[in-house]
Amino acid sequence: MSITSGFRAVTLSLAVLLFGGLAFAMDDKEKDDDRDLAPHGKGVGTVVHPGDAGDHAGPARTSNKPGPGNGIFYHGGPIILGTVNIHYIWYGNWNNNTATMILSDFAQHIAPSPYFNINTTYTNGSGQAVTNSCMLATQANDNYSHGTSLSDAAIQAIVAAQNPTDTNGVYFVLTSADVNETSGFCTQYCGWHTRATINGRDIKYSFVGNPDRCPSACAAQTTSPNGNAGADGMASIIAHELEEATTDPDLNAWYDRRGAENADKCAWTFGQTYTVANGSSANMKLGTRDYLIQQNWVNASGGFCALKH
Repeated sequence: MSITSGFRAVTLSLAVLLFGGLAFAMDDKEKDDDRDLAPHGKGVGTVVHPGDAGDHAGPARTSNKPGPGNGIFYHGGPIILGTVNIHYIWYGNWNNNTATMILSDFAQHIAPSPYFNINTTYTNGSGQAVTNSCMLATQANDNYSHGTSLSDAAIQAIVAAQNPTDTNGVYFVLTSADVNETSGFCTQYCGWHTRATINGRDIKYSFVGNPDRCPSACAAQTTSPNGNAGADGMASIIAHELEEATTDPDLNAWYDRRGAENADKCAWTFGQTYTVANGSSANMKLGTRDYLIQQNWVNASGGFCALKH
């Protein structure tokens, strides 16, 4: 073999090794790209610190390369089919507070609506879609059974005390302004949702704090359409948690590569607004009331934030 032929052979061998190593590295990177973060239901932060879904998700991944489709992906878990039943647990002191009327009206009129219809773009593995249907099923009162400083475990205990049996419902623990949730209310989140096995059933539930405790963190405006900034702020948070609990009830159905659920992808964005009589902003009318509600992610046409579908 000549010196020139030998040099060419060595060069070719090095090139093969280099290309093979690069291909191996790319294969590993693609595998990392396919390892989506898993949500744990605590959203993307507050008004002043909106954060990132990745801040509240599972193991870190090495790439943020967007995937194909509508920007949100199905991971095999269930969705809530048929009418979604809303259960309110009024925790703390709600006497002489118009919030109970405002939020009851909200639950009674959120669906059917063009807004909740966004959730019908989400299906399960059999192609069955979320229905544009909700109802306010029950309301209960809890007079500080766990005091004014609540842990995540206390929220579950408050729900369990109601002896919940509705697997097609979402149980909302709504706290008065003097109540804190110690795992991060007002600093890391304004509300969250999750699930637990209670009485042998898969029960979905949510914590929603009162923005009157921290208006700059959890309310988009201090003058609100219904004259109660805390309640109006809670309506937006309830909507956010309700649509996530419907499309990702067990935290294993619909979310994106970074662990953001549908409402997370549009958190604290409100789209086109209008001004109501008291000078506050609103973006939708449900029943006879105006509300300023966070947008939701449409799982169609490439995916986008919207107020209706």
